Amino acid sequence: MKRFLFLLCLMAVSARAAQDRPNILFIIADDASRDSMGAYGSTYVSTPNFDRIANEGVRFEQAYNCNPKCAPARACLLTGRYSWQLEEACNHNPILSSKWRFYPYLLEDAGYFIGLTGKGWGPGDFDSATMGKNGGTHAVNPAGYAWDSHKLKPPYSGIASTDYAANFAEFLDARPGDKPFCFWLGTKEPHRAYELDSHKKENRDLSKVTVPAYYPDNETIRGDLADYAIEVEWYDRHIGGALKALEERGLLEDTLIIATSDHGMPFPRVKGQIYDDGFHIPFAVRWGARVKGGRVVTDFVTFPDLAPTLLEVAGVAKHPQMTGKSFLPQLLAEGSGRIDPERNHTLLGKERHDIGRTDGEDLSVAYPVRALRNDAFLYVRNFKPKRWPVGDPQYDYLNCDASPTKSYLTGLSMGDGDYKYYEMAFGLRPGEELYDIDADPDCVKNLADDPNHAGTKAEMWQQLERELELQGDPRVLGGGDIFDAYPNHQVERQQKLYGRPDWNPVTEFEKKYGKKGQ
Repeated sequence: MKRFLFLLCLMAVSARAAQDRPNILFIIADDASRDSMGAYGSTYVSTPNFDRIANEGVRFEQAYNCNPKCAPARACLLTGRYSWQLEEACNHNPILSSKWRFYPYLLEDAGYFIGLTGKGWGPGDFDSATMGKNGGTHAVNPAGYAWDSHKLKPPYSGIASTDYAANFAEFLDARPGDKPFCFWLGTKEPHRAYELDSHKKENRDLSKVTVPAYYPDNETIRGDLADYAIEVEWYDRHIGGALKALEERGLLEDTLIIATSDHGMPFPRVKGQIYDDGFHIPFAVRWGARVKGGRVVTDFVTFPDLAPTLLEVAGVAKHPQMTGKSFLPQLLAEGSGRIDPERNHTLLGKERHDIGRTDGEDLSVAYPVRALRNDAFLYVRNFKPKRWPVGDPQYDYLNCDASPTKSYLTGLSMGDGDYKYYEMAFGLRPGEELYDIDADPDCVKNLADDPNHAGTKAEMWQQLERELELQGDPRVLGGGDIFDAYPNHQVERQQKLYGRPDWNPVTEFEKKYGKKGQ
C-alpha cells in the first residue's frame, strides 16, 4: 500500500512538471565509456562538466544502452523500442524504415523547436521526406534538423572540426520567441581514429592510466588509452560550452539536460560486445530546482526509456510504438538508491553490427546475442557460438575498430604470454556466459560451467527467454534468421569484400522476405 501511494504521489508531481513544457538538451558522446567520467571514478580522464551535471542533478548507476553499437543504440533512444523490436534497425548500418516515429518530431508536432548538431542517428540510410514538418535550409536526420555551420580548428587530427557548442548557441538564438526547444548535441568524439601519440604532445603521465583486466598492461595499451582520454575530454569541453550558452541566456534552470554516451570505448572487447564495459553507460540528468541534486539512483534504466520519458516531461502522450518505460519518477524522487524495486534488471542484445562474417554460403550474417543484467550477475546467451563474434579473421575482425590495441592483440601468436588477451577479445565464445559483477566487473571469469552457479544460470535464462517472448523477439520465437538477411546499406563495399560483384543484399532479402519483410 505504501508503494502504491508513493507512486500515485510521483504521478501527480510528474503531471504538474509536464505542464511546464521544459526545454530539453540531450548530449551524447560517440564511444565514451562509463568509467571514463570522473563522476564514475575515472582518475586519468578529466570531465568536470559531465561531473557538474551529475553532481547538480542525478547520477544513474544502472544505465544501459540495450545494444552496444551506434546505429541500433541510437535507434532505441529515438523510437522508445528495444533493439529486437526494431526489425532492420536492430542491425548496424541498416536501411531504416519510414514506419518508425522519432521523439524529436513528436515533440515538434507538440510545438517544440527542434535541432541537432554533430552526430545524430547513424550510420545508415533513412528517408528524410518522412521526418518532420519543415527543416528549412537545415538537413534532416531522425534526431532533428542539423545545425552544423560553425567550425573550429581541432587540436589533433582525429577530432572533428564541428563547433558543437557554437552551433547550439546559434540554435538558441534562432528559437522563435519563448517556444520550448529540444536539441540533440552529438559529438563525434571519442570515435576513432585518433592522432597517434597525441598524449605525448600533452606530456600525459601513462602511469595514471587504468588498464582493464582484459588487456595486457604495456606502453602500447596505455598510450592508446591516453589518446582516447584526450577525445573524451573534448566531448566534455563541449558540454561546458553548452552549459555556458544556456547560462548566458538565462535558460539553464529551465532546461532538462541529459549527458550520456551511446556505448563503451572503441577498443577490443568493449564497443559492440555484450560485456559490461560495452553496454553499461554514463547517464547524468540535471533539471534545475525540479530535480534534487547530488542524488545517485540505482534503478535500472535503458535507452528505450528515454523517448517515453521526454514525451511525459513535455506533456505529450506516449506513442503506441514505444515499449520503454519513463524514468521521470526516478528524476523527481527525493532520495537516492532504488526508487522502484521492480526496476532491478535490464535486457540487452545484438544481431549484425558489421559486415565480414560468413556462415557457409551466407554473407554478412549476424552474431546473435541476448543478455540479462541484474544487480549481481550478467548472463549472456550466444545463439550462434560457431560464428566469429567480432567477425571472420580473414576479413580482419570488422566489428572492432582499427587501433594500436587491436593491432597488438591480433599480432599475438599462440606461444605468446599475452595470447589469452587475444582470445578474450577475438576468439570464439561458448553458448552461455555468466559473470559475477561485484567480484569480476571486467567480465573475464566465465562461471557458466561452474556447478555452484548452475541455479543462477538457469533462472536467468528462464527469465530472459520469458521476457523476450513477451516482447515478441524473433530470435527466441523461431524467426531470428531474418536479422541475418536485413540488408546492410553498403552494397558495393560488401561486393568488393567478398569478391562477389553479383551479390546484392537488398534483392536477396526481397527474394526471401518481400520488400517489407512480411
